[in-house]
Amino acid sequence: MIDEQELCRLSPEDRLGLIRRLVALESTTAAGAAEARAGSPRRTIALILIVICCVGLAAWIGVLAVTLPHYYRTGGWRGAWVGFDMAELVAFAATGWAAWRRRQLLIICLVVLATLLLCDAWFDVVLDARTKGFGLSLASALVIELPLALLAIGGAYRLLRQSFAALWRYRGMPGPVPSLWKMPLLVGQPAPLRALLGPQAEATEIIAEVPAQDRARAEPEHAERRG
Repeated sequence: MIDEQELCRLSPEDRLGLIRRLVALESTTAAGAAEARAGSPRRTIALILIVICCVGLAAWIGVLAVTLPHYYRTGGWRGAWVGFDMAELVAFAATGWAAWRRRQLLIICLVVLATLLLCDAWFDVVLDARTKGFGLSLASALVIELPLALLAIGGAYRLLRQSFAALWRYRGMPGPVPSLWKMPLLVGQPAPLRALLGPQAEATEIIAEVPAQDRARAEPEHAERRG
């Protein structure tokens, strides 16, 4: 067992290496492999469904663009907008609660709130075009809804970066935290399509993502300690 004094004598690079080896050791356990094995087919199915939805939605947009009339009178106008504003109220309340209680759920609440605000601005401006209320709707979108949506998106981005930075340090990774576009998912492991169609995925495809050299060093140490 390494005591606190020995840890203090280690250099920062050695401490980072020790963290990486410990994380690699935990990632190669049976529980971690089982979790990755369960997640790989779900990920493949989700990707297939997303592709199908994108193709179907693109075709449906083309149909609507050709067949829908430019003007249309509809019923249920009051119910539609009252229901939408109630959804915004719930999103604001949930965001406030999550911020007050300092919960990770705040990130999801901010994303949902920003989405609703952007939709509100879009429909206000588009549906009031060529009417006497267009100026008020445009001003409301530019002054209220769009700024609030940008604040919510910025807050969600900042919280994600801070959470990833903490996990980045936990995994002992050196250097600055990469951007969200380059940050990989911290759970599961990408699996090929044959893992879904074939009888069973290879064992090497379900091991959690860790550096090979750290995994190679962690396994002998684990075996030595167990012996």
